Amino acid sequence: MGNLTPVFGSIVPSQQQQILNSNYLNFTGGANDFAQQYLPEVYEAEVERYGNRTLSGFLRMVGAEMPMTSDQVIWSEQNRLHVSYTGCSVVSAGAAAIGIIQVPTTANVSPVAGAGQTAPVQTIGVINLNDTVVIMNPTTGVTIKALVSVAPAAAGGGTNTRFSVVAFSVANLDTLGGAANLKVFVYGSIFAKGTVGSTAAAQPQFTQFSNQPIIIKDRYQISGSDTAQIGWVEVATEDGTSGYLWYLKSESETRLRFDDYLEMAMIEGELANANGQFAVQAAAGNIAGTGFGAATAAHGSEGLFAAIQARGNIMQGFSASTGISDFDQILKNLDTQGAIEENMLFLNRSTDLGFDDMLSQISGGSQGGTAYGLFENSQEMALNLGFSGFRRGSYDFYKTSWKYLNDASTRGGVQVNNIDGVLIPAGTSTVYDQMLGSNIRRPFLHVRYRASEADDRRYKQWITGSVGGAYTSSLDAMQVHFLSERCLVTQAANNFVLFQA
Repeated sequence: MGNLTPVFGSIVPSQQQQILNSNYLNFTGGANDFAQQYLPEVYEAEVERYGNRTLSGFLRMVGAEMPMTSDQVIWSEQNRLHVSYTGCSVVSAGAAAIGIIQVPTTANVSPVAGAGQTAPVQTIGVINLNDTVVIMNPTTGVTIKALVSVAPAAAGGGTNTRFSVVAFSVANLDTLGGAANLKVFVYGSIFAKGTVGSTAAAQPQFTQFSNQPIIIKDRYQISGSDTAQIGWVEVATEDGTSGYLWYLKSESETRLRFDDYLEMAMIEGELANANGQFAVQAAAGNIAGTGFGAATAAHGSEGLFAAIQARGNIMQGFSASTGISDFDQILKNLDTQGAIEENMLFLNRSTDLGFDDMLSQISGGSQGGTAYGLFENSQEMALNLGFSGFRRGSYDFYKTSWKYLNDASTRGGVQVNNIDGVLIPAGTSTVYDQMLGSNIRRPFLHVRYRASEADDRRYKQWITGSVGGAYTSSLDAMQVHFLSERCLVTQAANNFVLFQA
């Protein structure tokens, strides 16, 4: 029998049906033929060795999303109701229990600012003649009560930062130990019959906060030829995408990663400042595509961690051995803030186990009772969402392990200066929504995204190119674009607690 010319690969006809080296395609040009007898056993599906790899879902459990139509979101928060000063000192302590108290112009004055804030420079016109005050020395524990005998008067520089008092039950203000950093607060007043009343009034101060949205983008691209290339491994992803086309997996993972970025940016976001050199024009000009100009003073967006570190409470070194005493310190601090009854704890694994150890030591292993009011009084609903509840003092807590703090690709596995967990109040505030035209209740933690009648930028996705159904350009590829513009609003951050290693 003649040979076929030309010879493609190594195809040589044979008179009998048999396996010969000469009648199979030499697929690679080497020793491995495409039709070898002994091929490896190939599993068609990928092994999900990392389980569900997505990290988002935290904000969906604790907050809400609402549209906004501006480059900035601004909100105001209430200040404290009663008049108090910190950082005070005794200027002089004369005879007959008379003394002069000085309040520094940089003191934390209430009503002015919330927890964790520095009050602006100002005078103390909210203390009046005949007011009764409590003067406390936090270092020695000495406390005296006194009557304001001389109203606040100018002190050297012209600011009303000094007032005179007469003590009720001590002979001399030296009893305070001549200390600085005193705390003074008003608890009432005493007036004689037929006298004129107060001469000054305490005006509520306007405390304003703001945040600005950031634009988050991502893109996936694949050439037209690669979209037509089939593989021998079936791909499957967390969002249900499956098939034998590898680009389906790549596109799906880009989408999942972008979904995680939307949440991670709200958690880890930082506002730029000159100290970080990010606001300097020369540095900003080196970052392509940012659009920063000469007038750019700052950029970025304040995330959850940054907001708590700036205006909230920090708990460092929580451990199971001293857990209950440490946790009770948190409760005492919550009493001084908003005292919101229901709170959620999102913890890494070690801190979560520490809480379990702490609770197991209470009442012979009982974790105490809780009403599960946050979950419509349904314990089953709480458990289905991954929460377990306990009650301590007058507070209900629902704790769960937060995957973001456990994942090795994010904050998991780092022990030094890491975030171990966060306590988030389950409270809401009632505000008037201009878009809805009615009062709405929104959680203290929520996301604002840019949207109007012309464009909704909550979650945009579009395809360009000339592959995959899109015919927008001559590019022989499919480009899948993702975009969102959003920011996080952390209201009443003084009720939040950040657990740090």
